[in-house]
Amino acid sequence: MAHHHHDEGSALEENPLRVKALESLLVEKGYVDPAALDQLIDIYENKVGPRNGAAVVARAWVDPQFKAKLLSDATNAIKEFGFEGRQGEHMEVKENTPGIHNMVVCTLCSCYPWPVLGLPPVWYKAAPYRSRAVSEPRAVLAEFGVTLSDDTEVRVWDSTAELRYLILPMRPENTDHLSEEELALLVTRDSMIGTGIALEEEPK
Repeated sequence: MAHHHHDEGSALEENPLRVKALESLLVEKGYVDPAALDQLIDIYENKVGPRNGAAVVARAWVDPQFKAKLLSDATNAIKEFGFEGRQGEHMEVKENTPGIHNMVVCTLCSCYPWPVLGLPPVWYKAAPYRSRAVSEPRAVLAEFGVTLSDDTEVRVWDSTAELRYLILPMRPENTDHLSEEELALLVTRDSMIGTGIALEEEPK
């Protein structure tokens, strides 16, 4: 079995109580507003971080040459956007097609491509997702509202500290009239983890 080296992840996993204690102390002393903290985390989990990945996906949808580079050399293709650094040094992109649906998990901790997706969602780090995504991926996908036909193959990719994955979701139909920026708005964080699909139309 390959050695699954998780230097930064393991340390993070051991420290949630310490982080919570520090957070409580800061709130108690009036240095931190808990509502503001929650808002900040929400921004990095759902808005700022995933917008980076969405820009990459939208470019791949409109530019065949970029898409080819992204699928063959993801790390450098993503660097063209200036998205690099810790937790994104070695990236690989897997493309969803009508016949193959890819999803990402990190079974041993919570390795996640921060430069393109921001902070990992709580469920991604939770033990049930980490174990069930591998053993019963279709059931997990159904819980996220993704139902696939029986002839669609599901492939689950296990991230490590050395290699992180980003899913290239299928471009929604009837979007030829949209600009690259408009297409990026259809790309959700979950569609880049593989637990969702791109939105059908621009969110209002």
